[in-house]
Amino acid sequence: SLEFGGPNSEPSVSAPGGSHSTRATRNSELIVIAADTTVLLDGDMLNKPADAAEAWAMLRRLRGRTHVVQSCIVVAHADGREDVGIISSEVVMRDYSDEEIAAYIASGDPFDKAGSYAVQHPAFQPVAEIRGCPLNVIGLSLCQMRAWLPALPACEGVCTAWFGKACPARLNDPAHTVSGQISNLKNNGDYP
Repeated sequence: SLEFGGPNSEPSVSAPGGSHSTRATRNSELIVIAADTTVLLDGDMLNKPADAAEAWAMLRRLRGRTHVVQSCIVVAHADGREDVGIISSEVVMRDYSDEEIAAYIASGDPFDKAGSYAVQHPAFQPVAEIRGCPLNVIGLSLCQMRAWLPALPACEGVCTAWFGKACPARLNDPAHTVSGQISNLKNNGDYP
């Protein structure tokens, strides 16, 4: 957990259960991480739907098509350095039915999701294939984060645990990480 005591106190970071605690000093260890994700189809940004009608329209547009999920990640360091990257993944949607769309919208899940869907939803499962970093599509490219913040735990097994394959975008490979510029990462379509 991350706790702030007030404007003049230092933040305290502790692991669940309180077993570890670290104090960040304002001048050397404090960082700020910001990230946001959008879905791009035919040049249009499909952000979070305002209502069921907009979710319905987005999901029908996406059905059976390929689109891009793009996330911008910024890590601001206390010394003024900034790491900025844009991670892009292509997503192929399966040809789901109108009935599946209706049931998914009724679940309430699409309303806080860019593009009105979650790849990991257990019942809907709208995605047929991901080309690029799958964790980018779920929410945050951990391998890119670790490239900028090597003190983070190793992430090599995360894609394997979630998807049964090693990271297809090879974000652990230094040749595929970026500091201070845009990165477009794809894996030539071999990631189901």
